[in-house]
Amino acid sequence: MPASAALVGSESLLGREIRDIVATSSPAFDLRLIAADDEKPGTLTRLGDEPSLIEVLGAESLAGARVVFLAGSPESSRKALDLADPDAAIIDLVYAAEERPDARLRAPLLESEAESQAESEIDLPHETAVHVIAHPAAIALALFLRRLQMHDPVRRSVIQIFAPASEHGATAVEELQQQTVSLLSFKSLPHAIFDTQLAFNLLARYGEDAPVRLEDSELRIERHLATLLALPGEGEGAPIPSLRLIQAPVFHGYSFSAWVEFEENPGVEALESGLVTGSIEVRGSESEPPANVGHAGQGGISVGAIAPDRNEPEACWFWLVADNLRLAAENAVAVARQLL
Repeated sequence: MPASAALVGSESLLGREIRDIVATSSPAFDLRLIAADDEKPGTLTRLGDEPSLIEVLGAESLAGARVVFLAGSPESSRKALDLADPDAAIIDLVYAAEERPDARLRAPLLESEAESQAESEIDLPHETAVHVIAHPAAIALALFLRRLQMHDPVRRSVIQIFAPASEHGATAVEELQQQTVSLLSFKSLPHAIFDTQLAFNLLARYGEDAPVRLEDSELRIERHLATLLALPGEGEGAPIPSLRLIQAPVFHGYSFSAWVEFEENPGVEALESGLVTGSIEVRGSESEPPANVGHAGQGGISVGAIAPDRNEPEACWFWLVADNLRLAAENAVAVARQLL
């Protein structure tokens, strides 16, 4: 029998991404779909080509699951933490268990092969069975900076991060869509998530009554990035960049504008060839720069529009994009496969 995993929040944007990866890649494992508080249990849906029923969140639906994904609302995630089997490993994509002392930050795309292999060969004790998936923006930047550092040591960097509405789930995507339509129709704007106008706008801060502060997300990205840059292996020791998080009026996908100063600038051609890995696509100067829309549904990151800084000979500009949901989900599924 396939090992059992439970997905709490199976109809969320993250939950659907996890379902797609599990159903379309190997090795496969059994995935039980469980509704979050804002989802309807009893609904018949599909997991790959097979019909699957979304179950009610409860002790019975979580029983026997060796791995529990948290991908739903904060309320459903806290409930699942209380109801899950004590021996089950928790994979947290929504930071519900981030503050627990037994939580460990995970990003298999960045963990060294030796570390990943050692972990896959042992059963983790319950004390270390909470795996918090690193913020997708932190994963993207760590992939980029560690790869640069491996070939050409970085002196310092400044990076602006442009966040999509989907980072806050389907309700935020719907709010942006409704704001756009309302503005064109001269109607009042919904503002439950951002508490201000996001449509046709860029935000350095949300409204005072927003349920989540943009500053808190920026601090989480910085905190997670510092941890990922310190992981042992190739590219270790890249300096933490100066970061600024901006909320962009886009539905999906992160974009990054990065200024990087090197100890010795190797030139655009060398940077392009040195960045290429299985997780990093590089668009050369002869190609169109990557775009968040074009990268949707793809793993890893895409880098392009590399250009020297005209006023600083040791620095270059870079443009990066990443699918936030795909990046988080592929790392979560990789952790599950290690554990199962």
